[in-house]
Amino acid sequence: MNRGLLSIALATLLTACALPAAQDPAVAAPVAASALPYRLKVVAEGLEFPWGLAFLPDGRMLVTERPGRLRIVAADGSLSPPVTGVPAVFAQRQGGLLDVVLDPGFAANQFVYLSYAEADAFGMAGTAVARGKLVGNALTAVEVIYRQMPKAEGGLHFGSRLVFAPDGTLFVTQGDRYIHKDGAQLLDNGYGKTVRINSNGSIPLDNPFVNTPGAQPEIWSYGHRNMQGAAIHPATGQLWTQEHGAMGGDEINLDLAGRNYGWPVITWGVNYDGQPIGIGTEKAGMEQPLTYWKPSIAPSGMAFYTADRFPQWRGNLFVGSMKFGYLNRIELDGTRIVAQEKLLTEVDQRIRCVRQGPDGYLYVTTDSPQGRVLRLEPA
Repeated sequence: MNRGLLSIALATLLTACALPAAQDPAVAAPVAASALPYRLKVVAEGLEFPWGLAFLPDGRMLVTERPGRLRIVAADGSLSPPVTGVPAVFAQRQGGLLDVVLDPGFAANQFVYLSYAEADAFGMAGTAVARGKLVGNALTAVEVIYRQMPKAEGGLHFGSRLVFAPDGTLFVTQGDRYIHKDGAQLLDNGYGKTVRINSNGSIPLDNPFVNTPGAQPEIWSYGHRNMQGAAIHPATGQLWTQEHGAMGGDEINLDLAGRNYGWPVITWGVNYDGQPIGIGTEKAGMEQPLTYWKPSIAPSGMAFYTADRFPQWRGNLFVGSMKFGYLNRIELDGTRIVAQEKLLTEVDQRIRCVRQGPDGYLYVTTDSPQGRVLRLEPA
């Protein structure tokens, strides 16, 4: 067997249980057995906390390392020297270099977008987005196109995922910066918000709060905690996001324009000391999640599967678990979660990023000082 190639069977499934009550959107959806085997290939290794990845048209990929490096991974798995031109990052605790995506017109314009934690001269930090042109092993003409404002102290809850909508606008998910969680309910700041910008950082004129006095016009939705997963539904074109709860209450949301997702007024989790958060689990005018996890799985990364390599998985949603070290496969009926299955339990590593590659395989990164890019292939 080639080095890095392991033959494995699908993980043992969770015990099936009854559907939750209507007011309890998904404590434990039933799971169903699958006979489809896969094998796991190590594509690249020796990466320090790899966070995001994007596929270049020539078959190589870009991988971010949280301490602040961007690497190009060749087809043989070799790593380039760090790409030059990457902005300085605030690499403390959860901060650092986060997600990476290519411009939809990359073949013509070579634009690459990075989200990262950025500090000011006083050590206050927030999520930021920069773009630059990839020329060889360098980013050139780099410009910051978005900054979460105001910046805040501390190194927790930056988010952040980047995803382009079908209309070419860019969604940026963010965290509430932890100690500023109450700001997630206010429209005058970037805490706990999904924002929507044009690819040059300008504001789309049809954003929901463009004409709201005192609101930041880039805001798309609010009332979020710490979003580290985002994907566009392949059939509807709508944005789906997932976010970390506190102790329990991780959520998947259909992320709609102008909607309030409740944090920290309502949540399905509790505080780390066991005390309740907010007023409970529901309130008029605040959205319910499509599903949530209790206990928390610490979700990161999100991808819909649309390819033919695994026909039985077509239309499924995949989410990484960092707390328990597995890849969660979710079967859907529209927006309803009907089954869940744990994959990659044999790897037993924190799964940070999940992507479908242009070759139809699934790729994940492991969140580790010796992190890897792994590929799932049919056995």
